[in-house]
Amino acid sequence: MVVQTAAAGLIFNMLMSSPLPATAASASSPAPSAAAGTAATAPAKTSAVTIPSVDSLGLNLKSAVLIEPTTGQVLLSMNADQPLPPASMTKMMTEYLIADAVKNGKLSWDQKVTVSENAAKQIGSRIFLAQGDQHTIEELYIAMAVGSANDATVALAETLSGSEQEFVKLMNETAQKMGMKTAYFINSTGLSRDDMPKKFRPDTDKETVMSAMDAAILAQHIVLDHPDFSKYTTIQSYKFRERDSAPMINYNWMLEANKDIANFKQYAYPGLDGLKTGHTSDAGNCFTGTAVRNGMRLISVVMGANSEAHRFTETKKVLDFGFNNFEIKQVVAAKSTVAGNETVAITKGKKSDVPVVTDAGVTFIVPKGTTTPQVAAVTKINDASTLVAPIKQGTKVGSVTYTYKVNGMETQEKTVNLITSEEAPKAGWFKLLFRAIGSFFSDLFSGVKNLF
Repeated sequence: MVVQTAAAGLIFNMLMSSPLPATAASASSPAPSAAAGTAATAPAKTSAVTIPSVDSLGLNLKSAVLIEPTTGQVLLSMNADQPLPPASMTKMMTEYLIADAVKNGKLSWDQKVTVSENAAKQIGSRIFLAQGDQHTIEELYIAMAVGSANDATVALAETLSGSEQEFVKLMNETAQKMGMKTAYFINSTGLSRDDMPKKFRPDTDKETVMSAMDAAILAQHIVLDHPDFSKYTTIQSYKFRERDSAPMINYNWMLEANKDIANFKQYAYPGLDGLKTGHTSDAGNCFTGTAVRNGMRLISVVMGANSEAHRFTETKKVLDFGFNNFEIKQVVAAKSTVAGNETVAITKGKKSDVPVVTDAGVTFIVPKGTTTPQVAAVTKINDASTLVAPIKQGTKVGSVTYTYKVNGMETQEKTVNLITSEEAPKAGWFKLLFRAIGSFFSDLFSGVKNLF
């Protein structure tokens, strides 16, 4: 088994390397200060931070991964790129596409859906829909998110795309756009091909597969593109029909709200609000979880656990590893200046240059306890022919790329724009004339001087 980690068994020396060297198209500058509107200063030294090894976690899984979604930083990786059957974690893609369709106005939560033959014939987790039943998109979505209902999932897929297999095409196209490298879907539910209704099986011998990394990428898109996801994923129980003898119970035992439920309180995890469980005989027990603490959200994926309870105890180990050892730190504030590039030269302006600042802040994942991360900055200014007055305040005139690297961690990099912090009005014709005359004589005298 291949095991990798952002910091396995290493002592993090927080005395960082020098900034990146300048290239022909760019110039390097010292690491910037996080204080807005101030030039960069030399960072303070920090103490070494020890990160435990992944081996010390004792994970008993086929694969696992842990990421921070806003940066995409991988904090733990164990066979994370191995394609495996994801079981009902497949439904995260269905959840994403249905939520996206509602967001874009293609569907509405109160829209009525008539249940088809295909949906009614689904097996496994289901709410026993009958062909011809009618329910709203939202009712079916809750049944999918809370009870992992295969029949509700197929009904939603067919509503959006006309048929489940047309919806599957959309799933695979979306996976490619998201950068999921191994994901391949044959249905909307995660059921194996043999468990699909025979009449509606695809003409292929392939099965649905997805790596832990792909599942994390999919979850990343859910939490970033649909930040209201937890409205549904945190529902602890849901009575689908009044006549039902009992409500469906959320398969996610780790919900923070379960801390007061006798059967689940030992698994309840602070800050956990999603996302999706999965189980088949081929997949074993899987879980994509996400939790937020102190303003930092993490996404974990575990695949191939040997029981329902085991997938949650393993998830706790993975999430604890992240929250105990890492934190998000802003290394550059929005509207900061970059030392050595406080201004940009312009032509035809009342002044010969204009002050510039960053248009956005920059955050990186750092080992917990890091006080002042050292960050390299490389700036790139737009072609001089485009820097002609008048120039409005807030105009992009270049970019700056910040790079953060610690031994044992993947290099983190983020590029933000350099924008003008004030307007640069055009000079009057008289001033431009005298400026041109001055430039002419300066060039002339320089030429004469060079003759001698």
